Amino acid sequence: MSIHFPPISTVASRTNHRLPFVLLALLAGCALQSRRQTGDRPVVAGTITEQQSHTTALLQAVSAVDDSVVWVSGHQATWVRTVDGGRTWVPGALTGPDSALEFRDVEGVSATTAYLLAAGPGEQSRIYKTTDAGRSWRLQFMNRDSAAFYDCFAFWDETHGIAVSDAVRGKMIVIRTDDGEHWSAVAADGMPPALPGEGSPAAGGTCLTVGGRARAWFGTEPESRVYRSDDQGRRWAVVTTPIVSGAAAGVATLAFRDEQHGMALGGRLLKADDRSDSVAAVTNDGGETWTLVTRPTFSGAVYGATVVPGMPGYVVVAGPKGLDWTGNDGRSWTNLSGSAYWAVDCISLHVCWAVGPRGRITSVRFESPVRSRESTFRLHRECPCNHTFTRRRWLERE
Repeated sequence: MSIHFPPISTVASRTNHRLPFVLLALLAGCALQSRRQTGDRPVVAGTITEQQSHTTALLQAVSAVDDSVVWVSGHQATWVRTVDGGRTWVPGALTGPDSALEFRDVEGVSATTAYLLAAGPGEQSRIYKTTDAGRSWRLQFMNRDSAAFYDCFAFWDETHGIAVSDAVRGKMIVIRTDDGEHWSAVAADGMPPALPGEGSPAAGGTCLTVGGRARAWFGTEPESRVYRSDDQGRRWAVVTTPIVSGAAAGVATLAFRDEQHGMALGGRLLKADDRSDSVAAVTNDGGETWTLVTRPTFSGAVYGATVVPGMPGYVVVAGPKGLDWTGNDGRSWTNLSGSAYWAVDCISLHVCWAVGPRGRITSVRFESPVRSRESTFRLHRECPCNHTFTRRRWLERE
């Protein structure tokens, strides 16, 4: 959905109340370790490390491929890539008339192949693909409907994906690809009627997510609904969640650890100091019903979320007022940072990546408290710190 986000200087500012975290080391890597949760006392601790992205663009989406390769995308037609687990990051951008595009979503396939989704009204909504590590980008899809605004996309594998647009003529729009090259619209009769002004928030690239071989979900505003499909986006059902609703409010991000268990988050998207209780909900039945859970520690809305593979109940969430994690499906939360973030992606318990304003890229890793204390000494000897991770692939888990 076309949302005018407040100035970065506003949403990125810290509150006077310092959210709890424990300083581990302050060297070139600026590594921080969060406190353990006191609710169910998970047996891990979170450590963050700031990266050098070499760009000042607002970074709005992140996609990790494997233990070395990560793609990031953002405004000013920018993308950033690492192929060495974050030791070095190389930015790139389209130039000329396309330099103002906002790449609000990215899907990394390999070190050489990735997709970018540009969000915006009319022809500003596009999908590009590179197969040569970003040296060139091929335009695969350009929106020709002036009323449409594409928000995010997701892929089951390298060639099967879907993208969603705000509602046009009473229906949300979904397009699909079965070959990773061509995109076509899903028949309107497979989509329930939309509500007036309904659309998906194009915030952190996770308003749409997929799972298994054919499941898909996307969230919308202003009535905080979640659509779900079990046939790769051909037919959809929809349900209203208990997340706060209203103008510029709704479900901005979804994260599923399997086909039944997931979390939806959002809130009042443009109110950075809002403390509404109803910003997070969980499902245990694939999205048919949703139950509210505790909100993250930071104020405002949640823009991005991801599960931590191999750790049921662990979810990392990002918003303009901070970065949090839960180890118990949202019953309690631990703060990692009070800085502004738009998106986050975890591909193993070893490391996640969070991105945000002014080229911010941060790695997050989880480990046992004992090992975390040992790593404190390694940080002093070896900073700047860089971590590796393993890509989460749904099909490999079946």
